[in-house]
Parts: sequence; C-alpha cells; structure tokens
Amino acid sequence: MLERSVPGLGKGGPIELLVLYHVLEKSQAPYDSISVALMIAGVKSFVGGEWQKVPTPYGTQLITPRIDGDTKVFEMTIDRIKHQTTLLSAPLDAFGYNGTWPGPTIRVTEGEKIRTIFKNNLQESTGVHYHGLRIPNKFDGVPGVTQDPIKPGASFTAEFPIRNSGSHMYHSHLNATDQVGHGLLGAFIVDPKDPAQRPDRKYGVTQDIVWISNDSLGGFTINGRGFPATKPLAAKLGERIYIRFMNEGVMMHPWHLHGLDMEVVARDGHPLGSAAFVCDTLSVAPGERWDVVIDCNEPGVWAFHCHILLHAEGADGMFGMVTALIVS
Repeated sequence: MLERSVPGLGKGGPIELLVLYHVLEKSQAPYDSISVALMIAGVKSFVGGEWQKVPTPYGTQLITPRIDGDTKVFEMTIDRIKHQTTLLSAPLDAFGYNGTWPGPTIRVTEGEKIRTIFKNNLQESTGVHYHGLRIPNKFDGVPGVTQDPIKPGASFTAEFPIRNSGSHMYHSHLNATDQVGHGLLGAFIVDPKDPAQRPDRKYGVTQDIVWISNDSLGGFTINGRGFPATKPLAAKLGERIYIRFMNEGVMMHPWHLHGLDMEVVARDGHPLGSAAFVCDTLSVAPGERWDVVIDCNEPGVWAFHCHILLHAEGADGMFGMVTALIVS
C-alpha cells in the first residue's frame, strides 16, 4: 500500500483554494499584520507542494531487496549528506542511509529470512540496531556489547529470520544522540504472516503511512521535514487510513488531529486487541511506536500537529511538527 498523492498541489488546484479559504475565513487579525502575512505565506507554500520542491530527497521510500535463494538481501550505504528540512532552510551537514534522512523503509513479512549489508562511508565508526525486532543477540547492533563497531570503510552483514510482526525501526547505536539526531534512522515494517491480520484486510485501510518524528539536528521534523515542507496527508471521504507513529527523537510528542478521532490499535508492534482505544491526541515517547486507524468521515482540512506548541507554532505562524489531513 502506498501513501496517496495529493492532487492539485502546486497547480493552483482546488485544495489550495480550500485551505486558503479556511485560513482567511478564521483569521481575525488585520491583513497588514506581519505575523499574519508570514502565517499565510507559510500555509500557501505548504499547500503549494513545498515538500516536492525541496532539493534533497524525501526519505521513507520502500527499498527493493535482491533475492538470493530464500533470502531477501537489503544493501545500504551509510553516508555524509546535505539535507534540507524546508525549501528556505540552509543545507545541513547530516548523515543518511542510502543518501536519505530518514533512510529507506524496509518492509518484509513474518517468517521470511533476510540479510542486511551496511557499508560505512562515514569518517567515524557506527553501528546498526534493529529496534523492536526479535533477532539473534550477536546482531543486536550495540558496539562494545554484542559486536565491534562498523569502522570507516568497513561493512557489516547480519542474517536472521523475521520472527515478530509490527512497526519497528533501525538506527545507529553508537554515539546515538549525535548520529540518530543527524539522520541515521529508518522504519522497519513487518507484515503478519497471516494476510487476514494485515492492516488492509484487518481494518479495511487503503493507505499505510510511516510517520517518524525527530527533534535534534534541523529542529522539529516529521520524516525529516519541517512545516511548510512536511508532506500533507490526503484521503477521500469515507476512506480509512493507517498511520505508524515512530519517535526517533529525544522528546515526547503528543500528536493532535483536529476534527477526527484516531483508533489506537497497536503499541511497539503488539496489537492492542480489546485494549484498543480512541483519542484525538496521542503522546509518543522516544523509542515508542504507535499504530492508529483514522476514519476519514468528515470533509475538510484538518490540522495535524504536535501539541507541545513550542514544537509547532510561534508568532510568525506554524513551523516544525505540523501537517494536515485533507479529506475531500
């Protein structure tokens, strides 16, 4: 399942007009106010598709493995990169897997066997930890505990069966505050072996969306981008979507969706079953993963943001951890 593209963005389409109508309708400040002008300019750039105009690539794209017998092989490089969180922000000296921050999304099925090969092109050592996965201890990725660091110029290969389904992550576990904060992070999704337990069949969802928060280099980001360069979510009225919140930062982020509810169905890869609950604000602590289902049953442009407002909005308008769910 793929995230839906947003029709009309950057083309003067109806979505821009709808969003701007909502902003102007609700704004009571005089239009010559600098802060209001900046706020409107930010929203206009957001709905104009700024996320597509940032010159550095958008992360979280699925990586296609090569097949070696009964094993899926994922090969990645660990690189120094230049990364922009918004169109107007200065390029940052960052790190990335396969040249992107976040890195590519690894997606496999419970019961499969995989091999990962990471080549370290940095000028410093690193390690790769598979956060949430049940794997042999020797591949846990903690230098000095389970294995040696991956030195500059070296590669590390891990091969193991996939034992537990759910939303997981991979990231550095050496000087992690710095290296993860600089972009060494990615999503690792494992679909249940039973097709009936997969989100599209179990919940009737048509989109499966990775949402990785970080709060170090580059400020407050969703999938490596800050507003107005965050990617909008778009759904048709009556559609159901699935979001996998993953916190790779060092702060808690309470994600608040205007106008709609979230049904929280899994935590750290474990289905909640009868303990599932409904909310409109969900706090995601560092290292946690929460999966939610959203019934898109109310049309409109619904703000979706971290409700620690210092992470999302100031006198000059919105920034950082803000996007919108557009139901049309």
